[in-house]
Order: sequence, then C-alpha cells, then structure tokens
Amino acid sequence: MDAKQDFYLAALSTCPGLGSRRLGALLESQPDAEALWHMSAQEMYHLVKMPSGLLEALTSLRQANPDLPKRLADACQRRQVHLCTLQDESYPYLLKEIFSPPAVLYYRGALMPKARRVAMVGSRRFSPYGEALALEFGEQLAAAGLTVVSGAARGIDTRSHRGALKTGRTVAVLGCGIDVAYPPENRRLLAEIAEQGAVISEYGPGVQPLPAFFPARNRIISGLSAGTLVVEAAARSGSLITAEMALNEGREVYALPGSVFSKTSEGCHHLIQQGAKLVTKPGEILTDFGIVQEMLPKKRLKMTPEERKVYQVLSFEHPLSADEILLSLPDGEMPNLSFTLLQMELKGLILENELHAYRRAERE
Repeated sequence: MDAKQDFYLAALSTCPGLGSRRLGALLESQPDAEALWHMSAQEMYHLVKMPSGLLEALTSLRQANPDLPKRLADACQRRQVHLCTLQDESYPYLLKEIFSPPAVLYYRGALMPKARRVAMVGSRRFSPYGEALALEFGEQLAAAGLTVVSGAARGIDTRSHRGALKTGRTVAVLGCGIDVAYPPENRRLLAEIAEQGAVISEYGPGVQPLPAFFPARNRIISGLSAGTLVVEAAARSGSLITAEMALNEGREVYALPGSVFSKTSEGCHHLIQQGAKLVTKPGEILTDFGIVQEMLPKKRLKMTPEERKVYQVLSFEHPLSADEILLSLPDGEMPNLSFTLLQMELKGLILENELHAYRRAERE
C-alpha cells in the first residue's frame, strides 16, 4: 500500500466501532483504501455486512471530515511521524499474529519488524524493590540484544524503559496520540526512546488519552513481544490484563516474586499460581530466548575507606537517604558524605532515585 493509501486507511480507522477486523474484511473485498473512503454506505454494505449504526457513523465521519486523510498526512509530516499498515513489510511480524492487530501504526523512531522483543510491565505504584528489579532487568535484557517493550506509564514501565536505554533498544506503546506525552513528565524520556528505539501508537496526532485506550494499548505491548515479564503488580493491576492477553496469544509470561507481606506483589504471586514462569534473574529469560551469556568475572572497583563504609550500610532493594546513611554508619558521621556519594555514583557503585535515596547498583 502506498503512502497516500495509508492515510485513507488511517482516516477510516478513526471511526468508532469499526475496529481492525472489520476494516481488514473491507480491505479484502476492496484493497483500495481511497475507494473505500469515497464509497456510499450502501456500496460498503454490499462489501461487508455491517450494523446500520456503524455505516451511519462512517458516513458522518466522511461528511464532517472530507479532508481527514490529507490532514492526517500533513500532521504526521510536521511532527516527523511515520505510518505503516498491516500490508506493509515494515509492520512487526509478531504483532500480525494476534487476534486483532491494529490496522495502522503510527511511530517515531525505527520499527525493526523482525526484532526480538520482551515486554516488561508493572504497577504505577511500586516499591523500591520493584524499581531496582525493573532497572536491572531492563538494562540486562537490552544489553543481551532484546528490545524491551513497555507502556511508558508511571512506575515500573518508566523504570523498565530507563534501564533498557542504558544498554540497548526499547519500544514505548502509547494509549494516546503518537505526539502526546502521557504522562507529561515522560516527554523527555519518550524523545530518548524515539532516538534509540521506537514510540508506537494506533492513535494519530493530537488524540488525548482515554481510559478505554489503555486495555487496547496492552494488546499491542504483549503482541509485539515473544514473552511478557510482570515485574511488580498488585492484585488488580492493569499489568495483569497485559499478561492475560499474552497467555491468550500463546506467548510466555514471566513473573518476579516478592514478599508475601507485599501488596504490590500479590498480582505476580497470583500469576505464578496460575502457571506463569517464576524468574529471579534476567539470565533465566535469556535462556528461554536461546541467548547464551558469557559469564565474565565481575570487576571490583577499588573503594576508598569512606566509600567502603557507605557501601556496607547500603543494600540493593532498600534505598537510604543521606541522613539515614549517616545514622547507619558505625561512628554516625562522615564530613564529606555528599562528595563520597557522588564519587560512588560516578564509579557505578550506587544509584540515586528520584527521592534522593541511594542503593547499591548491583545485587551481590
């Protein structure tokens, strides 16, 4: 399908209730999307029998927006957004296999249709434990050559993307228009993802996020990926919807265990009880993907006596503020703590989170 046809198809896909399956059926009968756009309701009904309400909606859409295909093309050009359809070679192979693949995909960056991808999802409300593991798994899975897919939401999604950006590719799937930054604080993150991977949406420029868009978005996250890892999820987390979609498509589902006292791990524990694969290290997922990691000995950076004191009071999963570090030190004081923490960050020994608390960068 040529570029002009793509935008006629994109315009048709904006009709509420049409859906990718009905649109696909129309295209089977009439592959010319421009011809479909200009058809009368009666002509379209003869191609594919559809409810009268849907035919009326299509007629109203075209009457109210006769130049919609051109406006979509112009908006994409201004915002440097690309478009691909199910008929294009650039459409991701695995996504084509799901029950209801999007008829069109808007994207920024590079799609890489044959890339090997793993989804990472989790709750917006997360614990320091979940944050640490999202960053670790994202970084190591991307370093091994997998593309990490997530939804750019607050919480675990954001940490998964950030971890992956340190070492490789990541893909963000939006539940809003391709040019809309949601949540707003992730605007810079999405720009970085577009440069190093891809930002994807089935919604065109300017479409604002709505609650109904996110479950639909989740089918794309799981559909792009050979496996889905649930990092941390409460009992009613939306991440469980993504996991269920992955299972329905015959894809592998992984879950990280947490404390039995942790509400933020209840969803993961439920998945494990239902047959999801319990994982504790990125290498366990890589083994399923047939990726053999070369086990190199860890390089131990030399630490000053002050750095060693700080390192000994820190852990991987429980960040401490500077005041808490001071209280935990044997002598309760360290004149140059800020400088010591900075040097340890530069050496890659510790990480600072958004609350200015510190933890070890690696598990022992």
